Amino acid sequence: MNTIDYFKLQAKNLHKDFKTKTTLVDKTSSAFLYEYSPKYFDIEMVIADFDINENNFSLMNAQHVIAKIANFDKWASLLKASKSELELAKLMYDYQNRVDNVGWYFYIENAQSMNEVELDTEIQVDIFKQVVIEENIFEDTEIESYLLKHKY
Repeated sequence: MNTIDYFKLQAKNLHKDFKTKTTLVDKTSSAFLYEYSPKYFDIEMVIADFDINENNFSLMNAQHVIAKIANFDKWASLLKASKSELELAKLMYDYQNRVDNVGWYFYIENAQSMNEVELDTEIQVDIFKQVVIEENIFEDTEIESYLLKHKY
């Protein structure tokens, strides 16, 4: 599956999770309008972080949220990204429980500054695979994830 199709699937999964909503019995005990039975995403965290209107959430809204989680400003930017930018975005998306966007960009900025070199996206992909996936250097950092597969 190519990366664009992967992110399309994530948007569809988010939209499916959102459609699991049922009316709350006791609306005074929750800040949300509905209860959810999600399979893929921490829906309440997504709603809170992205200020989502629970009464109006379309597949297009889901695409926008997925693009934001993948560190793009909008879905159209994700679609126009280079192959290496998409690969890095997918890695960061899949490993969002290990390092967040801010932590990663501080790490890259520090590496560039120390080595007095600009690290292009292809090199960042290789670095990510080594330090985040293989060595897990951020293991002492607690990161919230939008993905339920990371919630143990």
